[in-house]
Amino acid sequence: MPRTRKDSAETAPPRAPAPQRVAAFRTGLSAEARAAAYLVADGYRILAQRFKTRYGEIDIVAQRRNLVAFVEVKARARLDDAAYAVTPRQQQRIIDAARAWLATHPEHTECELRFDALLIAPQSPPHHLPAAFDAST
Repeated sequence: MPRTRKDSAETAPPRAPAPQRVAAFRTGLSAEARAAAYLVADGYRILAQRFKTRYGEIDIVAQRRNLVAFVEVKARARLDDAAYAVTPRQQQRIIDAARAWLATHPEHTECELRFDALLIAPQSPPHHLPAAFDAST
């Protein structure tokens, strides 16, 4: 029986990710770890990290008292660049993912909800932007 394109694709070895993607992934993990440590030191309790949904991903879900913050972590060479990296489209994906998180954690629906950004740059302390955007955008 002749091999079809599908057959050969199923048997082909998986490609290794590009080195730039691997580096970006590692940078993201490191930034998220720094951000989580910063939030814990600031009195937050981490409820979830890297919460993935079909809508998007929430980097960190953190709680302090009656506040639940959905935190987007951005790592760039400069804090200014990180601040501009949360696009309106990405904000909407985070909002949709937050709705999915709340659907699976109804005990937090009565809490104050907020969308924060935490900016990470080399040789700078993390910069927390509470209420960086809201669900009405």
